[in-house]
Amino acid sequence: MLNDKSVLVKGAGDFASGTIRRLYLAGCKVVATELERPLTVRRKVAFSEAIYEGKITVEGVTAVRTTKESIDRVHKKGKVAVIVDPEGSILKERRFDIVVDARSAKKNLGTKKNEAKIVIGIGPGFTAGKDCHAVVESLAGHDLGRVYYKGKAAENTGKPAPTDYYLLACSLSPCCVGIDPESLVIRAPREGIFTAKREIGDIVEKGDILGIIEDTNVVAKEKGVIRGLIHDGVKVEKGLKIGDIDPTCIKERCFTISEKSNAIAGGVLEACLHLSLKLLNKKRR
Repeated sequence: MLNDKSVLVKGAGDFASGTIRRLYLAGCKVVATELERPLTVRRKVAFSEAIYEGKITVEGVTAVRTTKESIDRVHKKGKVAVIVDPEGSILKERRFDIVVDARSAKKNLGTKKNEAKIVIGIGPGFTAGKDCHAVVESLAGHDLGRVYYKGKAAENTGKPAPTDYYLLACSLSPCCVGIDPESLVIRAPREGIFTAKREIGDIVEKGDILGIIEDTNVVAKEKGVIRGLIHDGVKVEKGLKIGDIDPTCIKERCFTISEKSNAIAGGVLEACLHLSLKLLNKKRR
């Protein structure tokens, strides 16, 4: 039902990338839009990294940075197309069967229900039936990945969810017990250019220097493996999330899509299939 459907995914960060990969594997021709300088933290599992590196492969699916004019050429080679287009201007030049707003902005940045026959919003800021046809829950917990065909997702809490991966792992990893989720999030201590001193996948101790912003050290608050770290040379604002630590020290997790991203992707895939079937049945009447 989704084979050869054209899909525009706004955003290509780590949460969006689970969705991009799932839709690609379902047979869709996917175009993802990104910032000129993406702020993705989990870069090794995000198609946004193609903006910096030219291309990236995440769990067997390859994305290539390209231009609007070369999208079809990239699709013919069996790749995901990633373009710099933060405003989504491509929608004025090209029609898509499905549009997914996966930018994790915690608010609607301008997505409208008339942008495609099927429009899906992820997380807070979208109302199904008003500015999109379906909303997928992004808050970790019982409803993660749930699809709302009416109404909204949970409001933004502003804090890491207590049921995220590092606490779910407690039963297997005693090192996680008693850890404050916020201490695993690395935030910029000041505004400036970030210069990395460590790499994703490195094991670090509490207090180790991960990088510097101007003349200020960015340090780890807990022991663990660096699961994500913003791209070297990016200008950041004070308080911006620029990295995270996995206290389980399982390196493999740094290079595979998270359970949260996969759960969201499952919700998006459900919405695409369900809404496509509704449109098909409507056409048959």
